[in-house]
Amino acid sequence: MPSDDGMTIGFIGLGVMGEPMCRNLALKSGHSVIAFDQEPAPLQRLAAVGVHAAGNLREVAEAASVILLSLPGGPQVDRVVRGPDGLLAHGRRGQTVVDMSTAPVELDRAIAADLAAAGIDFADAPVARTRQAARDGTLSITVGALPEVFARLQPLLACMGNDVLHCGSVGCGQVVKLMNNMVLFQTVAALAEAMAIAGKAGVDEALLLRALSNGSADSFALRNHGLKAMLPRDFPEIAFPTDYAIKDASYALDLAQATGVDARGARLALETLQRSSEAGQGGLYFPALLRLVAGEI
Repeated sequence: MPSDDGMTIGFIGLGVMGEPMCRNLALKSGHSVIAFDQEPAPLQRLAAVGVHAAGNLREVAEAASVILLSLPGGPQVDRVVRGPDGLLAHGRRGQTVVDMSTAPVELDRAIAADLAAAGIDFADAPVARTRQAARDGTLSITVGALPEVFARLQPLLACMGNDVLHCGSVGCGQVVKLMNNMVLFQTVAALAEAMAIAGKAGVDEALLLRALSNGSADSFALRNHGLKAMLPRDFPEIAFPTDYAIKDASYALDLAQATGVDARGARLALETLQRSSEAGQGGLYFPALLRLVAGEI
């Protein structure tokens, strides 16, 4: 299964974002791709574009030179890398592991140190933007890595994203991603409050969002989360759920505490997300918090 240059890419985690990312990698990179997920369905779909299905983590570790992870969060990343049957146990000197999940900064830095002791390079490269961007290969990818590691990885990451930014040493990609999400959650919470207030004061929600988009309150969150999800009240379970947003917001606040910053706005956004989850919306696309703020649930 190796490609002509002998290089095989591993991909672990084929969820909402991971599956289309792996598909783009297989279609664009020119390398063989081997993937693993606990669910068989995405592996079956990816077989159509030449992705080889691994039966376990060990198969990926033994076959691949570069291994990309797209997992739900820190505990899963830790288990896949440092678990008893994980990549550290079965990896080899000269490999590179790339965490494209959103994970705690200190966890990725600790994993990087453990892998380095085994001669394995590490980079954190979390992704931003939407499911459609993952399909289109237009993700924003923020990378923490040594410069020479980033240089090797950039062509692969460019198969999945059109904005690939080297942010500094290991962990810095996660810092930037967490700050992106922290601002996003606060913006969506602010939009929910504005829509609830305006609606109860007699202003049409669509008109409000149109006016905001024409003024200084315009934002990516307004044009995507506001217009495409909050206005039509469309909060699918197959998008980025409230409970994932809570996880990311918690990681951001852990980082705030570690750096001595009093992030009050982020705490309030997290509180709203938690209340939304407690109201039964944990599995719904996180802008569903509008229904809580507007008193609709």
